[in-house]
Amino acid sequence: MRALLVVLLLIALPALAAERVDLELVLAADGSGSIDDEEFRLQRQGYAAAILHPEVLGAIRAGPHGAIAIALLEWGAPESQPVIVDWTRISDRASAEAFAQKLLAAPRQAHGYNSISNALHRAAEMLRENAFAGTRRVIDVSGDGPQIGGRPLEAVRQAILAEGITINALVVKTAGGGFRGPGSTPLDQHYRLDVICGPGAFVKVAETLQNFAEAILAKMLLEISGLPAPAELAFGQSD
Repeated sequence: MRALLVVLLLIALPALAAERVDLELVLAADGSGSIDDEEFRLQRQGYAAAILHPEVLGAIRAGPHGAIAIALLEWGAPESQPVIVDWTRISDRASAEAFAQKLLAAPRQAHGYNSISNALHRAAEMLRENAFAGTRRVIDVSGDGPQIGGRPLEAVRQAILAEGITINALVVKTAGGGFRGPGSTPLDQHYRLDVICGPGAFVKVAETLQNFAEAILAKMLLEISGLPAPAELAFGQSD
């Protein structure tokens, strides 16, 4: 009996040790070959500006725990999902600034094209393996192109859905209207039908890279606050 109690305690210790936060958020940023150096710079600056925005900091403080856990990976080819900034607890401007500074200082590391599925698989691993216990768990994936290569996207998506994780997406349109999805499906519809899933899932569109900062700010505010997305952004809806 005593041995059984010891085993149960050892199983429970990781959960007991995990720090409670309102949200575990993986930012899965497109670092594939379709993103040129200027676009890459705008993306990094957009994420950094969003986490430092007063409305974002206010939304974080307004949660029951007053803190979120956040990490950023960049993705490209099936074998390329480098973690750029590892898990960071953010509860105030100082912790947000530390995250933003690491993000802006890190070199570009992702390469190749365009495995959304492997990026999602890696992001889900990060959510499983971290030291936090979030009320909600979200993968926020950005991309300017469709799924190309890697694990079967639908199988990855269904596995993530079964874990109660939400996938939201930010579709970035590039010059000339941008890339399209399978069968010439509009890219935002490809992400709605084939990528996002889970409670409250939605797709936000940045019409250009110059609009990226505005789009990621709006997206992160929804994710951190937990408020429902506008109907036009929700799962299965088209712009």
